[in-house]
Amino acid sequence: MHPVARLAWYGIPHRWRFGGAVAAMGVYAAASVALVALIDPIFNDVLRPEDARGGDSQFWVIAAMLLGDAAVAELRVALGSEFRIIAGMILGFGLAKGLGNYFSVFLMADVGQRVVRDLRNELFRHIVGQSVGFFARNTTGGLMSRMMHDVMRIQQVVTVTLGDLLRETITVVGLAALLCVLDARLALVAISCAPLIVYPLVRLGQRVRRNTYRGQEELGRLSHVTAEAFTGHRIVKAFAAEAFETGRFARTSEQVYRIAMKVTSTLSVLPPLMEWFGAFAVVGVLWYGSSRIAGGEMTAGEFTTFVAALLVMYGPVKKLSRVNANIEQARAAAERVFEMLDARSEVRDRPSARPLAPLRSAISFRDVSFAYDRTVGDPVLRGVSFEVAAGQVAALVGLSGAGKTTLVNLVPRFYDVTSGAILIDGVDVRDVTLGSLRENIGIVTQDTVLFDDTIAHNIAYAAPDAAPVMIEAAARAAHAHEFIAALPSGYGTTIGERGQRLSGGQRQRIAIARALLRNAPILILDEATSALDAESELLVQDALAQLMLNRTVFVIAHRLSTVRRADVIIVLEDGRVRETGRHEELLADPDSHYARLYAMQFFDRTPAAAAPASPAGAAALAVGAVPAQVPVAADGER
Repeated sequence: MHPVARLAWYGIPHRWRFGGAVAAMGVYAAASVALVALIDPIFNDVLRPEDARGGDSQFWVIAAMLLGDAAVAELRVALGSEFRIIAGMILGFGLAKGLGNYFSVFLMADVGQRVVRDLRNELFRHIVGQSVGFFARNTTGGLMSRMMHDVMRIQQVVTVTLGDLLRETITVVGLAALLCVLDARLALVAISCAPLIVYPLVRLGQRVRRNTYRGQEELGRLSHVTAEAFTGHRIVKAFAAEAFETGRFARTSEQVYRIAMKVTSTLSVLPPLMEWFGAFAVVGVLWYGSSRIAGGEMTAGEFTTFVAALLVMYGPVKKLSRVNANIEQARAAAERVFEMLDARSEVRDRPSARPLAPLRSAISFRDVSFAYDRTVGDPVLRGVSFEVAAGQVAALVGLSGAGKTTLVNLVPRFYDVTSGAILIDGVDVRDVTLGSLRENIGIVTQDTVLFDDTIAHNIAYAAPDAAPVMIEAAARAAHAHEFIAALPSGYGTTIGERGQRLSGGQRQRIAIARALLRNAPILILDEATSALDAESELLVQDALAQLMLNRTVFVIAHRLSTVRRADVIIVLEDGRVRETGRHEELLADPDSHYARLYAMQFFDRTPAAAAPASPAGAAALAVGAVPAQVPVAADGER
């Protein structure tokens, strides 16, 4: 389907407002034509009636055709003099034209804004619902460009250009009808040049569309460069790379400028083209019209009315000449938007998917293999099989690149397995709904993601309806209440983008409190604390120990203390499970891969907090201060 036609479907829910706008356009066009038609009686009946030829002016002829001879005769008798009649009509038609213009512009803008709002909401909902792989393939700046720049381009066309197209088309049709009534042969001379301009307009419109598409792509790159520089500002400053980033931005900005000027140069051709063809039309009318007047076939008032109608028509026609170019720009933007809306997530619910029941027995990996790109490259995971019983802590260990993070990302279906299956209580995770699966999983990662909102809202992200006492209980259990209470606004403190107003340890404890409030039976945890000072590390480790109580935990282990406490250790190497067992069992074999990792000082052996949690936190969970699972799409940690 043509992108512009597809865009029109979004207007169907607002068809009554659109119908009102079209009706107002009809009033505007009719009043515009009537005002032009009044020029003839003004010249022939009011200013110089002695110069008029016998009979009524063309205005009264047209009025009689529309209203009937008797009605027109009664109207002229009731109003009295010709001056009163004409003056009253000028005032009436002028008011009607103004009201028609106001309501047509207002209602079309309302329809356009509603359409764009619906489109933007659908686009955002669709993008947020995509898989993690989708975001890996698309830059943040590129996605934001489609959300903002492309939709704004569409908004301009829907709110302004579409209104111009309808309003000016109706006006041109009305004026063309008036020209034909005044003198059909002269009207034919006037519009004889019209077909000649169609081809250039189409060709120029195609060029505008191509350059607009390129321009929108460059705007996406510009947004991407900007987002990277701003989000990575610490690295930029640390490496004194301000000049490099400024140069990168300037080069991309220069590309945007060059393409914008190509579009501008194409659009600038339209006005002189219209002026040239318009001049030919006027010359033809003057030449033929002068012979008609000399032959007594037209009065000066009728000819003046004809020329005035032709000149008034020039404005709408000039606007219409730009409409095609504007629509082509919108088409380029719409193609990019619908290209995104047509993207289908690789991870989605099956038609027969059912809600997942709370974990009762075990989570099993059955011969799982996974590749980020199924067409090229080697698999990241190969034939992974193991089982973790409910309530157990499974520690994943291995060198960097062994596949630990990829493995845990398969549990909440951030990606789907390439082959094999992941089972929860014997049910394939692909056979349950994504929402119910992720409601049963809490996630705390090393790269803590917080939002530019209050601390309370960040903790309650997975449970928006949580009472303040529940939020505080979760914060106490995560050892976050003390520093929160010391802040000027307490739990109402806004923490900035990605929580930059907090320290690393504070951010991690907020994330742990968020996972505690979610109270999911399955926990995925990256316990890395290498960036924290000793005091923060002890607090975070104690909070993590509290979080792991009575849950089935997959932990990417970096600390020897965590590995020792794990119920099962899964050793990964090159995407395969090399060994499984407990710490003592694996260490008993000096030739095991785990023993070599231990000998290489792979684990951080700094003493950490003991497993038992603080009494206050344990009591809070025991009495149910932290609620059971609250439905939400995801934990926020990606």
